[in-house]
Amino acid sequence: MIEKHTAAKKSTLVSVFVNLCLGTFQIVTGFFSGSQGLIADGIHSFSDLVSDIVVLIANKHSSKDPDEDHHYGHYRYETAATAFIGLSLIGVGILMIWHAGYKIAYSDEIVEIKIIALWVALGALVIKELLFRYMLHVGEQVKSAMLIANSWHARSDAASSFVVATGIVGALFGYGVFDIIAALVVGLMIVKMGWDFSWDALHDLMDRSVSLEEDKKITNIILETKGVKGIHDLKTRKMGDMILVDVHIEVDANISVREGHDIAVAARLAVMTSMPAVLNLMSHVDPV
Repeated sequence: MIEKHTAAKKSTLVSVFVNLCLGTFQIVTGFFSGSQGLIADGIHSFSDLVSDIVVLIANKHSSKDPDEDHHYGHYRYETAATAFIGLSLIGVGILMIWHAGYKIAYSDEIVEIKIIALWVALGALVIKELLFRYMLHVGEQVKSAMLIANSWHARSDAASSFVVATGIVGALFGYGVFDIIAALVVGLMIVKMGWDFSWDALHDLMDRSVSLEEDKKITNIILETKGVKGIHDLKTRKMGDMILVDVHIEVDANISVREGHDIAVAARLAVMTSMPAVLNLMSHVDPV
């Protein structure tokens, strides 16, 4: 667990540095070159800073040990952070859509774009794609939904930089409205991604069960435990990136209470050893 939080902190600090430098450069260049799309892309980069700060805070609090008020720990800080990232994306996207729509409605405000905007957009695309791959690798390695969500935030920046670059190319050929349309598309992309993250986190906060694949794996591990005759009423729920399991384990009715207890303990240990994401398994022993 310590390794997970250390990796999360390191990768997020890298993202903070990249987004701060890149966002500043994009916005300054956008104003200088007259590219609305590049300015929108820079704002998107700065929105990543908010997400990164939320991730750092959630990462710190989710690593706290259980206490009197939180018997299962603080893992849902990560789920709440994922939801906040999603909502912040939606807010940023809506503002960008509104601004782009305003510019399209008043097309007489469109200005000539300088070619430096294209080189900056292409450079941002490469940097964001590399950042995405790095953060996604870390998130998958430590199995953190929060880090994976934040990495896809970076991928959305890479995608938006591609759209912006395409719009700038059109503007350089005399179709200035293409740059503004690019800003509009970027806004729509951001809103869509924000909705997906928020909706997914909401389901986790409502005790969503694990995937069918994980459910089947837990079932098989328990059934393979010596002394287990069968199981029923297997229930799971997410706790951040961790899993809580409740299950009824069926054992021979003729064995002692101690033997039944030992079988249940063995099944619990087998599941938690094979699946480190399982925080706890609560079992009820039924005689058959």
